[in-house]
Amino acid sequence: MWTVVYIAPNRVVAERLKAVLEGEGILTNLRSLEADENGRGSVELLVPEGEAEEAHEVLTEHLGGLK
Repeated sequence: MWTVVYIAPNRVVAERLKAVLEGEGILTNLRSLEADENGRGSVELLVPEGEAEEAHEVLTEHLGGLK
């Protein structure tokens, strides 16, 4: 089962975070939400349920380093 670990504000951010997770060996899927007529909108990052905790740790470390 896939679990949402983060909701990115747009596809560009989602693709960057997907690359970070996959760089750590975590399989990641993206699912668009609330897309407007130009295809812009929030995007969910999903990982296998068994990897959700590790994905949260990776994202927290990565996003914390952006400050």
